[in-house]
Amino acid sequence: MTGVDDFSRLELDLRGCQRNYRYFRSRLEPRTMLLVLVKANAYGHGAVEFAAMLQQAGADYLAVAYPVEGMELRKAGISLPILVLTAGTDFFPEIIDSRLEPGIPNLYSLEVLVRELRKRGLRDFPVHIKLDTGMHRLGFMTDEIPALMDYLRSCPEVRVKSIYSHLCVAEDPSQDSFTMGQIRLYEKNSSALIQSLGYTPLRHLLNSAGIERFPEYQFDMVRLGVGIYGISALPGVKLAPVASLKVKILQIKTLTSPEETIGYGRHGHVAPEGTVIATIPVGYADGIDRRLGCGRASFSLNGHRVPTIGNICMDMCMLDITGVPAKVGDTVTVFGADPTVSEIAEILGTIPYEIMTSVPRRIERVVVR
Repeated sequence: MTGVDDFSRLELDLRGCQRNYRYFRSRLEPRTMLLVLVKANAYGHGAVEFAAMLQQAGADYLAVAYPVEGMELRKAGISLPILVLTAGTDFFPEIIDSRLEPGIPNLYSLEVLVRELRKRGLRDFPVHIKLDTGMHRLGFMTDEIPALMDYLRSCPEVRVKSIYSHLCVAEDPSQDSFTMGQIRLYEKNSSALIQSLGYTPLRHLLNSAGIERFPEYQFDMVRLGVGIYGISALPGVKLAPVASLKVKILQIKTLTSPEETIGYGRHGHVAPEGTVIATIPVGYADGIDRRLGCGRASFSLNGHRVPTIGNICMDMCMLDITGVPAKVGDTVTVFGADPTVSEIAEILGTIPYEIMTSVPRRIERVVVR
C-alpha cells in the first residue's frame, strides 16, 4: 500500500540539534539548568523523537503545554522531569500518575490539585508557580501573591519546585525597557515568595531570545524553545536548521500548449515555449499554505530553486521544473537549509513557529545522525 510516508518525511538532524544546544549552553554558567520546550509535538518536529535527542544531549528538564503531551513522552520512555505549562484542573490524577509536574497559574488550580493529593495521602508533590509580570496571559498578579503565600504555608501536600514567568518581547531591542520592567518585577515577587516559603525553589525567566540577549538574568534555569530548533533572535547568528521537509516527485509532465492550465481554478499557465511540471505529495493538509502557490514560493530540486505553479491542493502541489534535470523519485526540499523556514515564514507574513507546527503527524519524522 502506498501512503504519504513513502514519499514525504521530516528529517531531524541530530548533529544540528546538538550544535544548537551547545551554542545556547555556551551562553550559560555551568551551574545553570537548561529546560527545553517540546510542546506542540516539539514545535512540529516530533515530540518523542526530539525528546529522546534532548535527553541524550544532556537537557535537565522538558516542558510541554498540555498533560496529554507529557503522558505521551512518559509512555515512550522519556525519564527527564517534565513541566506541564498549561496543566488546567481536569487532569491532575493523570499528571500525578505520570510523574508530571504542573505549572500553577492561580489559586483555584492549586486548591484543586491539593484536594486530589489529600485524597491520595501524598505530600511534597512538585509544582511550578507561574507569575504574571506583564504578558497577562496566565500567572499570579502581584496583588494575588499574599493569598498564595498564606495557602502554601498550610499545604504540606505540595512543594514549590520552581517559580517562573515569561518575557513577551525579549527579542525586540526597541522594547528593552519593558523587558527590564518584567525582570525587575519577577525578581521582586519571586524573592518575596521564596522568603515566605522558607526554602529556595528554582527560578527561571529567560526564553530563547532572553538567553541570547539577557544572559545576566539566567537565575537557576532557562527555558529554551524555538532556539533549539534553529531560530536565533540575534542578527548574524546562524543556527542549524534542525528540520528539513523532504518529498519525492510523484510524476513529471511536459505541457506544450499555452491553452493548457495547471491545478484548481486553472491558475497555473503554460509558457509559450512549454512548461515542465512536477507533482509532489504535500499540500495544505501538510502545512504547505495555499498562499505559497502560484509561484510565490520556490523549493530546492537537484541544486536548483523551482517555483510552485498553480494552486496548492490539499495533498499535493505542482512545481515548474522547466530546464531542471529531474526524474520521478528525485527529492524536493520544501524547507530546511534551502529554503529556510524563516524564508517561508517571511513570504506568508508570519513567524517560523507557525510553519514548523503546521507539519502534521502524518508526515513521518526521521532522525538523521
